Amino acid sequence: MKLEIFTLCDSAVDYSGKLCVLGAFDHIRAKEAPHVVPLCSVVARMRFHRIEEGNHTLRVTLADEDGKTIVPNVEAQVGVRFGNKSQSATFNLIMQINGLKLDTFGEYTVDLAVDGVHQGSIPLYFEQLPANA
Repeated sequence: MKLEIFTLCDSAVDYSGKLCVLGAFDHIRAKEAPHVVPLCSVVARMRFHRIEEGNHTLRVTLADEDGKTIVPNVEAQVGVRFGNKSQSATFNLIMQINGLKLDTFGEYTVDLAVDGVHQGSIPLYFEQLPANA
């Protein structure tokens, strides 16, 4: 399995296998904490090879600097099937988050595991705006 895209973004949509990502980011800036991000998405595009056909378990976690999860972990079962002679197939994951609450300034992390094996991490930096901004 190869992780082709892994990002936080404002929104994403899958149109019949075409992944559309809008507003990829890794920084959020606010004057004070806590801060609520009204809507965002975690997006992953994974490529599986024919030998990996079958069911897989995906797990997404969001945690603060201390490793404390800030939203419930998401675990999903996906079935990767090949219906033609292609040697690989893609799976698009879009995890929409409504009301992401960031309690303190600092670095957060989003992690993806497939079948219990860590596949990728992306940082989310929550920074304080200057008082005069």
